[in-house]
Amino acid sequence: MQFTRKTSYSKSIIGLLIKLFLIAIIFFGIIFLLNKLDFPAPQKTIEKIIPNENFKIVK
Repeated sequence: MQFTRKTSYSKSIIGLLIKLFLIAIIFFGIIFLLNKLDFPAPQKTIEKIIPNENFKIVK
């Protein structure tokens, strides 16, 4: 069995750049589509009463 040695990395770098570019396009596409969705605002107001015992006075 004869071993060959790769001396040129240009194909691997180009392939890596293409993959990163496609991943970036997909990522920004997902962000763009999520931005287009219109989620309704909650109708119920949330009120929580906080007792005064939990507050500490810092001087």
